[in-house]
Amino acid sequence: MATSYKPFISNCFIQRRISHVSQKSPHFNLPPFPTFKQPLKKILPGLPLLIDVQKTMTDAAAKLLEAFVDSFFQFVDQPLLPSQSNFAPVEELGEAILVTSIQGSIPDDFPEGVYIRNGPNPVFGGLKSTNSIFGRSSHIWVEGEGMLHAIYFKRSSQGSWKVLYNNKHVETDTYKIEKQLSKPSFLPAIEGDSLAILSAYLLNWLRFGKVNKYISNTNVFEHSGKFYSVAENHIPQEIDIFTLKTVRNWNVNGAWDRPFTSHPKKAPGTGELVTLGVAPTKPFAVAGIISADGEKLVQRVDLQLNRCTLCHEIGVTKRYIVIMDFPLTIDLNRLLRGGRLIKYNKEEYARIGILPRYGDANSIKWFEVEPNCTFHIINSFEDGHEVVVRGCSSLDSLIPGPNLSLKEHEGLSRCHEWRLNMHSGEVKEKDICGGNVVYMDFPVINGNFIGVRNRYAYTQVVDPIASSDQGAPKYGGLAKLYFEESCKGDKEKAEEGVRVECHMFEKNTFCSGAAFVPIEGGLEEDDGWIIAFVHNEDTNISEVHIIDAKKFSGEVVTKITMPRRVPYGFHGAFMQISFQAQEHNSVYHQQTP
Repeated sequence: MATSYKPFISNCFIQRRISHVSQKSPHFNLPPFPTFKQPLKKILPGLPLLIDVQKTMTDAAAKLLEAFVDSFFQFVDQPLLPSQSNFAPVEELGEAILVTSIQGSIPDDFPEGVYIRNGPNPVFGGLKSTNSIFGRSSHIWVEGEGMLHAIYFKRSSQGSWKVLYNNKHVETDTYKIEKQLSKPSFLPAIEGDSLAILSAYLLNWLRFGKVNKYISNTNVFEHSGKFYSVAENHIPQEIDIFTLKTVRNWNVNGAWDRPFTSHPKKAPGTGELVTLGVAPTKPFAVAGIISADGEKLVQRVDLQLNRCTLCHEIGVTKRYIVIMDFPLTIDLNRLLRGGRLIKYNKEEYARIGILPRYGDANSIKWFEVEPNCTFHIINSFEDGHEVVVRGCSSLDSLIPGPNLSLKEHEGLSRCHEWRLNMHSGEVKEKDICGGNVVYMDFPVINGNFIGVRNRYAYTQVVDPIASSDQGAPKYGGLAKLYFEESCKGDKEKAEEGVRVECHMFEKNTFCSGAAFVPIEGGLEEDDGWIIAFVHNEDTNISEVHIIDAKKFSGEVVTKITMPRRVPYGFHGAFMQISFQAQEHNSVYHQQTP
């Protein structure tokens, strides 16, 4: 989502028709296949030969398809400008390494745990385009296989800190396919000539049973003590948080069989996980609620949308689920007519739906709002009869590219608020920052306040000049928003524009993956730190910065110099973990020099 936008790669799929048999039919109770008491080889002595023939024909067809792709499709690397050098991929380390260059000190009350960030790290050299007899198709800037970058903070028995760093690709099913083939194989199927995209869909499906790669490059989240990597074109992958190895695909014990939002939310009060699955064929959007223990799907609701809106986020309050139905859409019919697969149309309607947590599609209350593109919700909560939704909103979309309006700034986000009156149906919306023109995205808050009223939020600040010729935003600083204080310092007049405090980096230095780290037992909402990966493009050095949330514009508390370059990425999180559970893993128990 580089930016929150990491949105969604179309997960078009072909469905098999299921033959339904009436319960009144005499065949209803028959098994789907005949059962035999004797071995099939005795009943059908020619069966092994038929199986061998079928396998030979299948292998021959696969070889013909590969030969066709090799002959008529040429993979080419998408070039990077010098100013885009930190979007280039890096190699895996193989194992965690000790970090020794630390400027300042890690706070004594900083919690043990791991700061982990997801982001694209394309295999085989970078993002690709293909040229063929059908035209050209290209990966878009938010694609690329996911790589996790993790910093481990472990306290010794003497109280000193040990810091380790590791990185590793998320090994999705499609990642394994291409690694086994040792070459780029999936044809880009998002942006380009419509005939080239359609042929990519078909050829990817025929060869691999999937129309596009599962990238898992957007976010990392925890539920019921387990950790997951996710992008919304597939289900999440469970990750061993200590080794970063991919454990398995997570489909909630077979109950969830569709894409999964990059931003699931813990429901206030119950600890249930609220998710959303968007697909380019009906049903276009399905909301789901997963039990607090992660073992079962409690609720599944077809939202009955009449279009596939590229919805990257979902919101929660104490009683409701917030659905964003905005005019950035994935449309297969448009593609068949020669148009773009993913397109933002500011002439189409935009609305926000408020769904009772355990309600159905008929119980959704829809509110028409001004057309916009919002990838990220800051928070949502109930205030009397109103549901308040705050997010990072723009007048155009950074997806899919490459015709981005960064120079005009329409594709850059500002903080916006919608107040939706559940009794009267009235909508009030405004730019939160008022006259303060600050472009920002990738919002984070203290996770203890998700779904309830909060006073503060933290965002990454866009550098419009540095971003203007990149095709993707760069973030030259961080911002703290004071929702209950105006820009003039008056707590009673926040409607004039809330107070914004900035922490800006030095020239040509940009961040990604900012996360809030709460102080354990903290008394106030902003008791804690902001942590982020930071890269200086002049020195080509990557660091992790720890910033006191209460002294936000002040000096950095801790700067940790990374032993390797860390490319720009998407979302980060801090997870408290127990290293004692991993005593068998010696790398976490080295003696600190």
